[in-house]
Amino acid sequence: MVNVELHQIAVIGGGIMGRSIATKVSQAGLSVLVKEITPERAEEVKQRLDEALQHQVERWTLTGAEKRAILSRITFTASYDGITQCQLVIETIQENFDDKKRLLSELDQLLSPQVPIVVNTSTLSITELASGLHWPERVLGMHFLYPVPTTRVVEVVRGQVTSNEAFEIARYFARVLGKVPIEVFESPGFVTTRIVLALVNEAMYVAMEGVASPAEVDLAIKLGYDFRMGPLEWADRVGLHKILNWLQHLFDETGDPKFRPCPLLRKLVRAGHTGARAGKGFFTYDAARNRIDRLPDDTPQLS
Repeated sequence: MVNVELHQIAVIGGGIMGRSIATKVSQAGLSVLVKEITPERAEEVKQRLDEALQHQVERWTLTGAEKRAILSRITFTASYDGITQCQLVIETIQENFDDKKRLLSELDQLLSPQVPIVVNTSTLSITELASGLHWPERVLGMHFLYPVPTTRVVEVVRGQVTSNEAFEIARYFARVLGKVPIEVFESPGFVTTRIVLALVNEAMYVAMEGVASPAEVDLAIKLGYDFRMGPLEWADRVGLHKILNWLQHLFDETGDPKFRPCPLLRKLVRAGHTGARAGKGFFTYDAARNRIDRLPDDTPQLS
């Protein structure tokens, strides 16, 4: 039984994942404090979120009133003012161990011991990040899958010393967001990343070996297993540079050859063909990141 009421959540880092989480939290009726490193960056994050929500309005997936309500519950700031009023804090900065470690040390000194600190990560060790803090037991992981507003699952990750109290608050928070929390005990890649990266890496090897073209590989998996998109297009949309970093981390951690990054992936990243955002990866994309080289039988599915 959770003995805390959630009214305000802090999100540290206003990148794509931070903005997505802030949007979902606001949609659940909670207030959100989005903290960035400078006032200019905070204003930029606000503008980007406004544009993303407006795009949804134009696509008729959100009303103007809903957009205004979402933004009214989000405060964009470059300071920690107000963070002590938050009942839970989520860091969403870049996937860099040293940066996250420094941020956790700052938060550990600012927040009351009972406030959980959530690390948003897909590969890093929660236990290692929490080590050396005054209250490491309040640190845990939540791995949100992108896009956060529409994916139903979130992995709630226990470190070696994560308390039951912190874990239950995080699980309750996931339910408030309308998500299904999956309890995960710390292991490289957790559940979803570990499984999907093995699938994606193998799809890359199949394409590299000429067994089938990237488009045919994706179409086979998409239609054969009722996936919303194929593994190679999914990798493009995540960012091939991120996929490469995650695979390399899992290979270094486990030594398992199934995580050895495919040479074709390395070639694409070195060429700057990092996926949908760059306009080219395994496939090509227009300025709005719509794929423009689909096969005739490959009809895109709306999320």
